[in-house]
Formats: sequence, structure tokens, C-alpha cells
Amino acid sequence: MIELFTDGAASGNPGPGGYGVILRSGPHYKEISDGFRLTTNNRMELLAVCIGLEAIKKPGQNVTIYSDSKYVIDAIDKKWVFGWVKKGFEGKKNKDLWLRLLNSYRLHHIKLVWVKGHAGHPENERCDQLAVQASKGSNLKIDSVFEMENKKSSLI
Repeated sequence: MIELFTDGAASGNPGPGGYGVILRSGPHYKEISDGFRLTTNNRMELLAVCIGLEAIKKPGQNVTIYSDSKYVIDAIDKKWVFGWVKKGFEGKKNKDLWLRLLNSYRLHHIKLVWVKGHAGHPENERCDQLAVQASKGSNLKIDSVFEMENKKSSLI
């Protein structure tokens, strides 16, 4: 059984952002984080889950994902994202990350658990620290899909 804790953050929304991930299985523990120069909170929440699932080396694992993002949890639990796929994500944002998440999601047996953010949940608090710290880094990556989509919309 693998536990995956995730959080995303963006200052300004859009603005500098980051994600934090904790993977835990028995005695194994791993933290992952990274920051981006311009992104949104929802993109970082999604990317955190993507990165966490992609870090799992063997398919078919039992994975419990803990997230404080209703956007992520509800879209999957309530099966909205599967309807969005059928409709080509018409009118929906973050298609690239949803498709990326679904590629990894389908490889495992997933249970989703929503946790209240900033409520003292130790792993959620740590993921938040990782995400915020990453968003303030000096070597921020480019969220190219987000920046290209915003460049297009500002030209219209």
C-alpha cells in the first residue's frame, strides 16, 4: 500500500507556483517538489498528483491519494473528468494535466481522500511547505502549456 500526499500553491493565481509531494510505503519515504514562474493553484494541485503517481515504478499498486483540492478529488470521484474527456475538454482548463493524470491513474488501484487544508494534517502541512518553498525558488521552471494558452488568449 502506497500513500501519496499532495499539495499545490500559486502566489497571485496566476503567479509563481509550486507543488509538494510525499510518497510513503512502509519504511520508504520520499519528498518531491518543484516550482514554476507562472502557473495556477489548480495546475499545481494536478501536477502534484501526476508527479506522485509517475514516481511509482511498478503498475498495479494500491495507492491512497490525500489531497486538499476539491478540484482534483471531486473531478475524479464524481467522474466529471471522464465526461470532460468524452467532450474533448470543451470549455475546461488544464486538459494537458488531466490527460497526464489519467494515464497514471489507470495504472493503479486508486483511493482518493480529501483532507482539509491548513488544518494540522502533518503530511498536508509538509506538502504545503514544499509547494510554497518551491514557488519561491530562484530557478523556476516554465509551465509552457499554461504560458502558451495565456499568450494566445491575450492576443485575441
